[in-house]
Amino acid sequence: MFFNLSLDQSSMESPKNLIIVIFGASGDLTSRKLLPAIFSLNIQKLLPAKYAIVGIGRTKLSNEDFRTKTSEAIVLYSEEKVTDQNLVSEFVKNTYYHSMDSSSADDYTELKTLLKEIDSKYQIGGNYIFYMATPPSLYESITINLAISGLCKEEEGFRRIIIEKPFGYDLESGRKLNSTLHELISEDQIFRIDHYLGKETVQNLLVTRFANGIFEPLWNRNYVHRIEITSAENMGVGERGGYYDSAGALRDMVQNHMLQMVGLTAMEPPSSLDADAIRNEVLKVFQSFQPIKEEDVPLQVIRGQYTPSLIRGECVTGYRYEKGVLPTSRTETYVAIKFFINNWRWGGVPFYMRTGKRLPTRVTEIVVHFKQTPHHLFQREAGKISSNQLIIRIQPDEGILLKFDMKEPGAGFKVTNVNMDFHYRDLANTRVPAAYDRLLHDVMLGDGTLFSRDDEVETAWKFLEPIQKAWANNKAIKVFGYPAGTWGPEFANDLIEGEGLTWRYPCKNLADEELYCEL
Repeated sequence: MFFNLSLDQSSMESPKNLIIVIFGASGDLTSRKLLPAIFSLNIQKLLPAKYAIVGIGRTKLSNEDFRTKTSEAIVLYSEEKVTDQNLVSEFVKNTYYHSMDSSSADDYTELKTLLKEIDSKYQIGGNYIFYMATPPSLYESITINLAISGLCKEEEGFRRIIIEKPFGYDLESGRKLNSTLHELISEDQIFRIDHYLGKETVQNLLVTRFANGIFEPLWNRNYVHRIEITSAENMGVGERGGYYDSAGALRDMVQNHMLQMVGLTAMEPPSSLDADAIRNEVLKVFQSFQPIKEEDVPLQVIRGQYTPSLIRGECVTGYRYEKGVLPTSRTETYVAIKFFINNWRWGGVPFYMRTGKRLPTRVTEIVVHFKQTPHHLFQREAGKISSNQLIIRIQPDEGILLKFDMKEPGAGFKVTNVNMDFHYRDLANTRVPAAYDRLLHDVMLGDGTLFSRDDEVETAWKFLEPIQKAWANNKAIKVFGYPAGTWGPEFANDLIEGEGLTWRYPCKNLADEELYCEL
């Protein structure tokens, strides 16, 4: 089930009847991602025979108002081509809306009554999923109120809670959140969602490694020179300046998305495809991170902040001028980290990860740089360093690229680097599911494979704690400016070990108006 290229009834079991309760139903996440994903599952016949969706929010809406908003969201954002409006009309009949203050315990009495009525009408059997599409500050109060009202008790059916990152803001708050949740519900009821792990290429990383005899023998310190993980965004913070200024790239991207990709890249083969077997191996990777000493943070971590720039003739504002951002802000919009994994497989191999906003393009990829041959026999371009690379493109244009050397036609042995690639888009008659399709369906089935466990979250925060402390305690550590539309601070290249080595730059400027991303 874990590695199928598409979601279809022939390969996926059907969930039990259920009610999906979405807190923050009038928000952007619900409109853009959640409702279209649930509709997509419905089109693929992957929803249970009987289901209902209940939106919760402060905004005063009637059921009909919410159904209209749901229809509009599906038409605007769904990856399914809506050619038959009747399908949308039938789908929204199962949606309801309830206006309440989710931080007020008294309001949960009415919610419980409403859910019982819908449960009886649809013969659900007590199976509820609570999705917190809210600010993280509300996670604890909503869970506490659900518990007080008895809505967390698994008496008849299951009760599951989905929370979005960030899972805390540091080690202390992450532990506190876990502790509060565990006092109220069990760990197997909690699904910490990371949409990156729902992407097909991330999941296929395990198949690439563990199903192919040509890769796994090379996937270690004997053959790998370094591993590089990049997650770049070409957009700024937009309307999220207020949130982002209290978070930054380290909390927003590294603690969850980036470290989970490191875990899947570096983990040992699991004993099975059981959720805990896979997550145990990811945890072992996190536990093997060589701690970064607080005094070494300036040597191993570069942080930056985008500054005003001219991109393709358009003036782009700097981060400190974005709405909701303090004019003296030191919040990082870019972070690059060099670190090591102290275990038998990876000892001595440097890992690099970088993420940033207002970079030249939107791209996420994992690059395995293999060691060069010990003796260079063949002619290359002057000053050019060549090595074999395996590039796993997560987004966009999902696929895998292998770079290796070939002889150029003609006399002599002049060598050129060539590509052997695979694109998911080339698969005929195969639908690559969107990340939220996969993840929501897994929650319905109770499959926690693609969700972060409590010990993973806390171990990730423990690794990042010295960086957070160094930035807080040592104001002399610089926040490097980088012009919007560039690949971040030039000092980030100093992290890469080896003469003449730099980060891989996935995209090349062909003209002022376009970028070409190789894959």
